[in-house]
Amino acid sequence: MKSIFFLSLTSILAAGALATTAAAEPVVAKLRAPLSGAEKPVAGGAVFECLGDVCAARAPTSESGGLRGCKDLVRQVGAVNSFGASAKALGSDELATCNESARK
Repeated sequence: MKSIFFLSLTSILAAGALATTAAAEPVVAKLRAPLSGAEKPVAGGAVFECLGDVCAARAPTSESGGLRGCKDLVRQVGAVNSFGASAKALGSDELATCNESARK
């Protein structure tokens, strides 16, 4: 009986780990203008790795993929053409609001 319980508990924990991994989809920003070098700004509580005209947070937080994360990022690296995880990218109105915060 103990082995069945342990096996069930192990299966539940493994499924939970996979669900957590799947939920942490990278947040990607396509910049309007490429950066001159590599940068690692922190936006929305996540570290973005930027090179050229792309920035990506491989371990995003609940804040980094939304409007707040976008505004934090554009203050540091400039305006973006797109922002978000592939399944939940910001829409055109949100991008316009985000880019109002961009560094000049």
